[in-house]
Amino acid sequence: MSKSTPATLALTRAGVAFALVTYDYDPDAERVGLQAAEAIGAPPSQVFKTLMAELDGKPVCVIVPSDEEVNMKKLAAALGGKAAHMMKPTEAERLTGYKVGGISPLGQRKPVPTILDELAVLHDEIYLNGGQRGLQIRLRPADLMAALGCAMADLVR
Repeated sequence: MSKSTPATLALTRAGVAFALVTYDYDPDAERVGLQAAEAIGAPPSQVFKTLMAELDGKPVCVIVPSDEEVNMKKLAAALGGKAAHMMKPTEAERLTGYKVGGISPLGQRKPVPTILDELAVLHDEIYLNGGQRGLQIRLRPADLMAALGCAMADLVR
């Protein structure tokens, strides 16, 4: 497994400190984020999943804890839109350049508005996908926000 991905390169270019954690990705897992949390021995609330959605027909990237679900009304309100829904997996792969199960908010093919759930502040460090299946990045939430230039909001409650 390569530990150099567009996501890790983006963090390196931004001068952000991070650590990598690898695990055995289970393609048959019902919920990829929960499987990743279990495999790396971290609480699911600390392992964040990257989801691609559409807000008023335009792509957005949403980062939420792996044990939570996105509230689409809150997502739309947080980004000043009217209606949001999840993007089809094939479209998410085409847009980001990553495979489902390995989508990172960092280093995507085409930058899109990105938002991080506020539950991230409950942790000194969080985990998120490193750009390939079986690779997690561990970093501080504030560093992730700085690297992405993203906002934070309540997206799941």
